[in-house]
Amino acid sequence: MNILKSKDFYMSLALVLLGSFLYAFGVNSFVIPNSFGEGGVTGISLLLFYTIGVAPAVTNIIINGLLMIVGYRYLEKKTMGFTIIAVIFVSIFLNLTQGWYQFTPDSPVVAAVTAGVTSGIGLGIVMLGNGTTAGADIIAMVAKHYFGWKVSFSMLLMNIIVLTPLSYIIGFEKGVITLMMLFISSQTLNFVLEGFNPKKAMIIISQEYEGIGNEIHRLVGRGTTIIHGTGFYSKADKHLLYVVVNRAQLMPVQRAIHELDPNAFVTIMDVNQVIGEGFTFYLDDNK
Repeated sequence: MNILKSKDFYMSLALVLLGSFLYAFGVNSFVIPNSFGEGGVTGISLLLFYTIGVAPAVTNIIINGLLMIVGYRYLEKKTMGFTIIAVIFVSIFLNLTQGWYQFTPDSPVVAAVTAGVTSGIGLGIVMLGNGTTAGADIIAMVAKHYFGWKVSFSMLLMNIIVLTPLSYIIGFEKGVITLMMLFISSQTLNFVLEGFNPKKAMIIISQEYEGIGNEIHRLVGRGTTIIHGTGFYSKADKHLLYVVVNRAQLMPVQRAIHELDPNAFVTIMDVNQVIGEGFTFYLDDNK
């Protein structure tokens, strides 16, 4: 099916446009009026705006355009397409929403929380639409390719490089508040992508694996997968259970495991996203 005729394409496009608008509106309404900074390319744009008065809409599209030329090979074709759309429309909305509304409460912390939540929601919606806002994302992927750096480390390093001169211009207090705003933004972004109920993956090593698997299914309705392994020192055959549960189901499952086998070895890991039966779709038992 032609991508332009696909329902998924139009849904992704709508999400990217909505997220781009919210992000740009947040910058113009909450960040700039309170003289806060930002991370990544937006932070560089604000640095130039505060020092020489260049409109963020202009610097955003120029810098991100150059980054996309350099880093196009590090993004999937579909993601790059929606990223180009996001970059263009963030710049358009930065220009259109300028002067619409300025939120300047007595407490800068209130403004920072509002700015962080708004930008986090905007970025999250863009990512739900298979796009990014380029900038630090592309720089991080290039650094990973050439230097082997972790994406999270590269993005943190870039934010530090951008925020250091910004803090000199906007003041130390505003710089600290900006860090708080970025933290709130990242947490909001995670919330948009993961929802109210983040998932946990459990690996259970126990002689009572059959009973534990049955009890997990009875308690929370989750299926488990048996993984066959071998102990390194004992060379004994092991049966591992792998199961994904939501946060509300975690404690009942832990209690059940302990009751059936107090010596069970259990690891619990955060899961960014789960796609499949029981999480993103359900099978019709009548079919």
